[in-house]
Amino acid sequence: MNSRFLLLALLILVSCQSTFQHSGWDTSQVEIVRDEFGVPHIFGTKDADVAYGLAWAHAEDDFETIQKTLLAGKRMTGKVFGEEGAAIDFFGHLLETQELAEAKFDESYSDEFKAVLEGYAAGMNDFARAHPEEILLSEAFPVTPKEITAAYILSLAQMSGADRAIKQIVDGTVDQAPIDQNPKGSNAIAIHSSRTDSGGNFLAINSHQPLEGPVAWYEAHLHSAEGWNILGGLFPGGAMIFHGVNENLGWAHTVNFPDLLDIFQLEINPDNDSQYRVDGEWLELEERTVWLKVKLWDLIVIPVPKKVWKSIYGPTLVTDQGAFSVRMGVLDRIGAPEQWWRMNKARNFTEFHQAMSAMQLTSFNTVFADKNDTIFYVSNALLPVRNPDIDFTKTAAGTTKKALWNTYHSFAELPQQVNPQSGYLFNTNHSPFLASAYADNLNPADFPENMNYLKRDNNRSTRFRELMNDSTILSYEDFKRIKYDGQLPEKLAFRTNMDALFSLDESHYSDIAQQILAIKNWDKKSGIDSEGAAVFAFQYYYWWEKFEQAGRSWETTLSEDEAAEGLRAAKAHFEKYFGKEIVTLGEYQKLVRGEKAFPLWGIDDVITAMRSQPWENGMRKGVQGESYIMMVRFGEGLPKIETVNVFGASNRPESPHYDDQMELFLKQNLKPMSLDKAEVYENAQRIYHPGD
Repeated sequence: MNSRFLLLALLILVSCQSTFQHSGWDTSQVEIVRDEFGVPHIFGTKDADVAYGLAWAHAEDDFETIQKTLLAGKRMTGKVFGEEGAAIDFFGHLLETQELAEAKFDESYSDEFKAVLEGYAAGMNDFARAHPEEILLSEAFPVTPKEITAAYILSLAQMSGADRAIKQIVDGTVDQAPIDQNPKGSNAIAIHSSRTDSGGNFLAINSHQPLEGPVAWYEAHLHSAEGWNILGGLFPGGAMIFHGVNENLGWAHTVNFPDLLDIFQLEINPDNDSQYRVDGEWLELEERTVWLKVKLWDLIVIPVPKKVWKSIYGPTLVTDQGAFSVRMGVLDRIGAPEQWWRMNKARNFTEFHQAMSAMQLTSFNTVFADKNDTIFYVSNALLPVRNPDIDFTKTAAGTTKKALWNTYHSFAELPQQVNPQSGYLFNTNHSPFLASAYADNLNPADFPENMNYLKRDNNRSTRFRELMNDSTILSYEDFKRIKYDGQLPEKLAFRTNMDALFSLDESHYSDIAQQILAIKNWDKKSGIDSEGAAVFAFQYYYWWEKFEQAGRSWETTLSEDEAAEGLRAAKAHFEKYFGKEIVTLGEYQKLVRGEKAFPLWGIDDVITAMRSQPWENGMRKGVQGESYIMMVRFGEGLPKIETVNVFGASNRPESPHYDDQMELFLKQNLKPMSLDKAEVYENAQRIYHPGD
């Protein structure tokens, strides 16, 4: 009986396996050139050939993470990762990402860009077919351009705050606009040629992403005979560079926080829970049952039914607290991948500005520099034109079409600047109205209040101004010193007022006198030898977790008693795990990869920011912050480029490039890179066609 059951199960398993044919792509038109650090330089006749090669090369380095992105786009994550994956699939069902991709694909993309996505899909499918032992879920292949598009929609919806909004609805805490409780810090700096000793523009691309996972940076160089020649960073599943530099120009993205999303509470008919009132009329609430496929006990996949709803305001959830709809531009415009591709191929500021004006990319600050003496900044966002009589910073009443927006602010209406008198533009996730010298900054009053842009500085922006004298001519070495600065500003700009921590009197707290003096004598630098940085870092994470657990806002003041409590906790922790009251930051915080663990500089919200999490033996390991760094100098000829990635080009532990950039990164050194095809081939360590 048991043997028959096992045989039947095996037959069912085999019958469910997906089989697919080789794409037939002419890989002789695609060449992958690996440099000494394993970074892929991909050359092709057409852009589509390059996209094919990018898919193949990236899969060689990190096929597993790419598959996770594709599985999310196909709503199959639960089949591999159980309940946790099913939650991602539910998110996709609720937002109808596959349906949107199917409906809007043809109208949203040009034929030229469809060919790029087809090339990428073909490369990914052919790699999967050639490496079946690495496939997480066989039925996930082949993947199509529309499914890749669905993954983009899902990712951009998450970046627009949809996941946080849905969590608030489910948790019953949806009384105001969702705020990212774990904001991503990034730096982007452009220096005009009038402020450099070389007479050319400088650009720093310095996004602070997670060090590993689906939104960790991957470095690649893409070059086609059709004019695509760009080096930069992308995420797993990306078919083009997200930010980087081409022969003529470059740009950096940082996360911004305008009001991209609105939540509406519906008035449900007490006599018919499938109806909601709008302008005195009862409308039918669309209801669907979706089936989540959930893997249990690593043995079976079971279908789990869940209901989702939809109103005229958008995707809807019905909870004990009521019915709530979510509305955002990312579910209306899905052309962000093509916009990025056109930004990749822009040859000058006019073409770059035209690509940005398409308004398909839903958010992100963008800082730009080129070889033609232009620097530019825009706090890009797909922002709805809202009724000014309605407060959209909190949950809006979904009872009138006066609240139902359908148009967006034009690109020209967004906060932006070109070539300010100061000669510099920058963003560190702070206010778009503070992007340059104070005399050059934009006036928030000139923009609609309900755009809801930030108006405050942070520690990184405050420190940048301390370093950036408004008349200094900068050398490239000066520029790098600013970018690699690891010191908090003289006047702290944390959302929590921490003055009490720095003003404790050690004579009143003899039990923690050593910790108080470490903070008092601290120069606010975050190097690995700093004891003050270690004590402060412990205090910061200690109260971050306390605030999270208590649901307490970060907009608060730390009391003297709380400051003392945190220092006592630091003392006890260091004594328990390190056998002494005080340790250095490098003892406490590590950069970890495989068997390697090195002392790691950086704390939250210094320019060289680093966020860490508990690791082992009382230590912490870095998980987000400084990761992929690119420094660019424009001038005659091709731009001069230096980069580093936190670990290396490969996510495969057996690869020599799994961790070969770690020490370079920790020493705050950079490796030279080139857009010149002849130079790339001259220094190549390996040259091959996909499939060789």
